[in-house]
Formats: sequence, structure tokens, C-alpha cells
Amino acid sequence: MEPEPGAGPGTGRWPAAVCVVTGASRGFGRSLARLLAPRLGRGSVLLLLARSEAPLAELAAELRGGTGGTGTGLRVEYVAADLGCEEGLRRAIAALREVLPAGPSGRLLLVNNAGSLGDISKSFLDLTDPGEINSYFAFNVTSALCLTSTALQAFGKRPGSSRTVVNISSLCALKPFKNWALYCSGKASRDMMFQVLALEEPDVRVLNYAPGPLDTDMQLLARTETGDPEMRRFFRSLQESGQLIDCTVSAQKLVKLLEEDTFLSGAHLDFYDI
Repeated sequence: MEPEPGAGPGTGRWPAAVCVVTGASRGFGRSLARLLAPRLGRGSVLLLLARSEAPLAELAAELRGGTGGTGTGLRVEYVAADLGCEEGLRRAIAALREVLPAGPSGRLLLVNNAGSLGDISKSFLDLTDPGEINSYFAFNVTSALCLTSTALQAFGKRPGSSRTVVNISSLCALKPFKNWALYCSGKASRDMMFQVLALEEPDVRVLNYAPGPLDTDMQLLARTETGDPEMRRFFRSLQESGQLIDCTVSAQKLVKLLEEDTFLSGAHLDFYDI
């Protein structure tokens, strides 16, 4: 994404855009929203989606200018919805259909960040409940597909506009981890899903970005609840040796990728490759 004319490296301002971030209430999504807000040009719309309303409302107020706001005339909207259930997903889809067609026509940026680990205390052979498995994929795969297709339809193909879709991926999309059958297969499914989007829609810029081992609540769960003891030790060693990555540091790399806009559409890029 190129800055507005006259907006040099010091400002990093982008043209007016519609930007959607899922899983924005905490962790990587929250850090990314904070980095994106001051870069969005006047008249832009930032739509934040997450399950937890209180932290989402707090972030929206901050980005509107309540505390440390950007002062750019940015419109910030939020929808608290559980994307893993049909009612919550319908609410999010309705918000996209309302906000996107009326938003600025210059560009669309959709970041599919929302996701969960699943029950990592269970091995493959423990995963026998169809309800549990279907619930996991409803949140981690189905919602990302439905939100992305809806967003692209609602924004439409506008002359001179650009559309970018980001999937927050993981090394687990490429490599198996013991006790992480759900998470690994969900991430692999999303990567392939967005590669298909890149193939079908060559005018849409698509990126699978693996943010690295982030210092988040998810990593805390990984080192305390993973069933396999060797895996628990591995995740503990990342934390003890200071190898976990601050969410803002990784989000800055993603923003840099978006600003340079030279990646191959559909590519899987890892934090450590940039």
C-alpha cells in the first residue's frame, strides 16, 4: 500500500480505506489494529471483530481518539460476535454488508486473525466427538471463508481500487505438532483456502502471514496444557530463553509487507523470513 502523495516515511499515511480485523480484542489483532489506525487516511473505516465486547469497546474508543487517538477522522466500528456459532457469524456478516458498500472506494484490507488452539491436551486418538471437531472448524475455517467471501462481494470490484486479504497463519500450517491435530489441520486448511482465492481472483492480493511464536495467552496454554510432555518442554524453552516475539514487533513486519506490496499473491511468509 503506497502512502498518500506528500506523506513521507515519517507519516506512513495510506489513502482512505476500509479495513477489517478479526480477533481484534487482544494479542496480535489488538496490536495490529493499533498500528493500522494511524496509517489509515482521512475518511477511512476500521471495523473490529472479536468475541469479547469490553476490550473491543475499549480499543475502539482508544482508536477513535479517547486515549492516544490518531486525530485523522478515522471511523472505528466494532462488532462483538462469536464467529464459531451461526448467530455470531451472521451478525458479523451483516456488519460487513452494511459497512463495506458505504465505505471509501480506494481499497479494502481484511485481516483474518481470529483463531483458537482447540483442546491440546488431547491426542489424535482422543478426538472422537464430532461436535467438538465441527465446532473447532466452524470457528477457525468456516468463519474465515464466509467473512472473506462476504467482504469481497460487499466491497465489490471498483475501478481503481485494490483489495488485500491477509490470513494469519502459522508454522503449524506446514509442520505437524503432537497433540495439535486440530490447530495444525485448521491452519493448513486456511492456507490452502486462501491459495485458491489467489488463483481464482488474481486482482485480489492474498497473503498467508505466519507471525512466529508470539508472547500471548495462546503460548501460555501451549506450554501448560499440551498433552505431550516433550512439546510442553519445547514451548517452555521458548519462553525461558526469551524467544517469544512481542505482538507489536511481528505486527510491524506485517505492516511493512503490506506497505511494500511485493509479495507473491497466495504466498506463505514467516516472520523469520522477512
